[in-house]
Amino acid sequence: MYAHLHNHIHPYDVFTREKLYLEWLVFIGKKTQQICFCFGFRRRQELELEEEEEEEGKCRKQKQETETTTTTTMMDFSSRIQIIPIISTFVFFLLFSTLFPAVSARQFEDFGRLNQTFRPGEEAKKMRLIRTHLMKINKPSVKSIQSPDGDVMECVLIHQQPAFDHPKLKGTKPMDPPERPNGYHHSGTELENYQLWSLSGESCPEGTIPIRRTTEQDILRASSLQRFGRKIPKSIRRDSINYVGHEHAVASVSGDQYYGAKASINVWDPKVTDRFEFSLSQLWVISGSFTDDLNTVEVGWQVSQELYGDNYPRLFTYWTSDAYQATGCYNLLCSGFIQTNNKIAVGAAISPSSSYNGGQFDISIMIWKDPKHGNWWLEFGSGVLVGYWPASLFTHLRDHASMVQFGGEVVNSQASGSHTSTEMGSGHFSGEGFGKAAYVRNMQVVDWDNSLIPPSNLLVVADNPNCYDITGGINNVWGNYIYFGGPGKNPRCP
Repeated sequence: MYAHLHNHIHPYDVFTREKLYLEWLVFIGKKTQQICFCFGFRRRQELELEEEEEEEGKCRKQKQETETTTTTTMMDFSSRIQIIPIISTFVFFLLFSTLFPAVSARQFEDFGRLNQTFRPGEEAKKMRLIRTHLMKINKPSVKSIQSPDGDVMECVLIHQQPAFDHPKLKGTKPMDPPERPNGYHHSGTELENYQLWSLSGESCPEGTIPIRRTTEQDILRASSLQRFGRKIPKSIRRDSINYVGHEHAVASVSGDQYYGAKASINVWDPKVTDRFEFSLSQLWVISGSFTDDLNTVEVGWQVSQELYGDNYPRLFTYWTSDAYQATGCYNLLCSGFIQTNNKIAVGAAISPSSSYNGGQFDISIMIWKDPKHGNWWLEFGSGVLVGYWPASLFTHLRDHASMVQFGGEVVNSQASGSHTSTEMGSGHFSGEGFGKAAYVRNMQVVDWDNSLIPPSNLLVVADNPNCYDITGGINNVWGNYIYFGGPGKNPRCP
C-alpha cells in the first residue's frame, strides 16, 4: 500500500506541501501577532527582513533538492513529511512562549493609559478590569431597591460587606454599639426622611445593609481605575487642609487631644461647573504630621458629578491613614468603614435641601472614639448609628485626634483658565446670613473624658476669601457656629 502511494507522488507535490507548511507557519505567526494586538497586549515585531530572506533561501534550497530527486524511498518520504510538522510545531511553540510572558507581566497596566487612545483591544482590556473591580465591590445582595433618583440600593448581608475584605478585618464581626459621649442629646428630623431612596417605602431587612450599586459608568467617569473612589494625593498646609486646586473655608480647633466632634450642617445643592470638581460641607477629625502619614475621618454632604454622575447632595464618608496616597476611599468603595445600619445608605442622595430665602434643612453628624475598643463611630441624624472605622486602620488616630475642622471645600480646576464658578455652600457669601448663606451650628468636640464640650480657640480660615469666605459666632441657641461659602468666580475673584 505504501509503495503504491509512493509511486503516485510527484516530486513537485512534496515541495508544494513543504512550502505550504512554511507559508502556514508565517501566516499563523502574523495572525497570532494580530490577535495579541487586538487584546491590548505587548506585541512582537514582524520578522526581520533578513529572517524572511533566510526562510525564502531554505525554500529555494529545498525545492532544488526535491527537483533533482526523481525517486524517493518511502523512508525518505516519511522522514520529510514528519520533520516539517515537527519543526513547524517547535517554532510555533517558541513564538507563543515569547509572547505570553509579556501578557502576564502587563495585564494590570495603568487604567488611565488605556483611556488615552481608543484601540479595540485596549478598550476590551479596560472593560475586563472594570468588571473585575465591580465584582469585588458589588457584593451579592438579598434584595434590590430602586431609588427615585436612579440609584439602585443593594441589601447586602452585613458580614459580606466590602469592609471585611481588608486583611486586618477578615474573620471579624461588627462591634456592639458603644456608649454615647456625656452631654449628648438627641435632636433633628426623623431619620427616614433624610434620603431619597427611602421614599420608595422599601427598606433593607435586618441583618443587611444598603449599599449603592456601582456601575461601569461610575468608574468610567474617573481619571483612572486606581483613583476611582479616592481623593487625589495632596500637599497639605498645617493651618488648614490646603493644597493646589482645592479651596476651603473652615473653622479649625487644635492644640489639644480630641476624641470626636459633633455639628449640624446646612444642606444645599451648589452648582458644580466641571465634572472633575466637587463642592462639599463636612467635618474633619485629623491626626498626623501633615506629610505622608496624615490620618483623617471625614463626614458630610457632597455634590460630585465625577463620583455620582449627578448634582444631588449626597451623604459621604472618607478615611485615609497616609495623606490620601494609597489608603482609604469614599463611602464603601473599598474595605475599611464597617456599616451596621440597615436604613442609611452612605453615598445616597439627601432630601430635602435648603433654598435661598426659603426653607432651611440641616443634618446632624457626630463622630467619636469608643473609649472601650478605640473605634471611631459615626452617628447620622437623630441618634442612629451608621457604623465605625476600626482603630486598626490608623496609626495616629489609634490614640486621638490633634485637630478638628468644620466647613466647606471645593475643587478649583481652572479648566477655562480662570477661577472656577463652582459654588461653595449656597453659592453666597457668609455676610448674607441665615436663609441665604450656608451654616454649621452647634459645633462641639469630645474631650479625653468622653464628654461633648464647646471648642475653645476656634480659628476661622478662608484660603481665598474673595471667592469663598467664612464668619464665626456664638449664641445661646446655636452655640458655636459659622456661616461660609461663595460663588467662586466673580469680579473680585477673576
